[in-house]
Amino acid sequence: MSFGVETGPHTTDMPAFVCDLSGAKPTAATVDALARLALSLNRCGCRLRVRHASPELRELIAFMGLTDALGLQMRR
Repeated sequence: MSFGVETGPHTTDMPAFVCDLSGAKPTAATVDALARLALSLNRCGCRLRVRHASPELRELIAFMGLTDALGLQMRR
C-alpha cells in the first residue's frame, strides 16, 4: 500500500490523496481504515482516491456501500 497526492485536472476543486491498494487484504478492517481516512481527509478539504484495489476488495467496498465515499470507480 502506498500513498501520494494527485496532481493534474480534477473534477472538483478538492486536492486528492491517492492510496494505492496493491496487495491490501480484502478485509472489513481494511475498508474501515479507508473509510476513516476518507472522512479525515474530507474534514481537511481533501478527497481520497483509491487505486489498484483487488476485485475482492472492490466487491467488499461495494457491499459495504462505500464506493462513493472512497472515490472508487467500479469496473464494468
